[in-house]
Amino acid sequence: MKSSRTKLFACALVLAAGVARLSAESINPPTTAQTAPMSKQEKKNLDMVLEWWRVVIQNRQMDQAGKYQAEDYIQHNPNVPTGRAGFVAFFSKLPKPNVADPGKLANQPVVKGAKGDFVWLIFETESKDPRDPSKTYHSNSFDVLRIQNGKVQEHWDSAQKMPGTGNIPTGVSPKPPSEWNTGADKLSKQEKETLALATEELKDMLQYGHLELADKTMDPGYIQHNPNVPQGRDGFKAFMSRIPGRGPGDAKEIKPEWPNAPVLTLINGPYSLMMWDRTVKDPDDPSKMYKWNHYDVVRMENGHIKEHWDEARINPPAPNANK
Repeated sequence: MKSSRTKLFACALVLAAGVARLSAESINPPTTAQTAPMSKQEKKNLDMVLEWWRVVIQNRQMDQAGKYQAEDYIQHNPNVPTGRAGFVAFFSKLPKPNVADPGKLANQPVVKGAKGDFVWLIFETESKDPRDPSKTYHSNSFDVLRIQNGKVQEHWDSAQKMPGTGNIPTGVSPKPPSEWNTGADKLSKQEKETLALATEELKDMLQYGHLELADKTMDPGYIQHNPNVPQGRDGFKAFMSRIPGRGPGDAKEIKPEWPNAPVLTLINGPYSLMMWDRTVKDPDDPSKMYKWNHYDVVRMENGHIKEHWDEARINPPAPNANK
């Protein structure tokens, strides 16, 4: 059970231990480290979260959790019990990572920012391509944290439930994430443009099927971090047009409302983070459903959509796929 839980959490959360570089050609580009513009208070929130990550998660100093986390901490990762006590109990059972310098965060987020009461982080991992072991690929995971009274109050990430987890008490928010302080009432001119462009890609192109809009608003050298989608604007259009409902002739009239709206939107300078709830069958009990969170982050540059991240990975080939 102990080794099972260790493997579980290695998949469920990005741990603080560094990930070794693999000596093979990657099929998609690594992320150049980036930081969103922030106010003084937002930067303070980000620094506190990174210190919490280093001290408590990386170094396993569980006696320090109360310094950074609220006692009624709300956990949305479907593999980890909610509450600070549940968090501490879970991490206390995991082996301490072998970190060369405990004074530094070994596995830094590749993109980080803070907006309103929220801090958001993107981590990156390089893995062997399951279809071709001579190649690697980069994938991303996401963490969003809400700060209240100077402490981490609530946490969402991109983890899905792992088989064998059992019945985990899930955190319940007092209100939807979009109703906290997201900074939406104080967007700069640049941030309003960021929101408009992100909405055009994620709503108008992908939910209403108007991929032709990419020719106007997407940079030809669009950087794609989803390892299943080709690079560039043309690669994006070709891939998305093969998905049912997005092919030629499938486009619907664009309306102001989202067919499937995000539950949280954070606009941070040229960055847009949108989070969706996804409900799927519990791997331990198919008669039940559980919730996890999907993310899309896009970065704007010179008035165009330039870069995109989500939590997609490459699935292993189906057994006997080539037979």
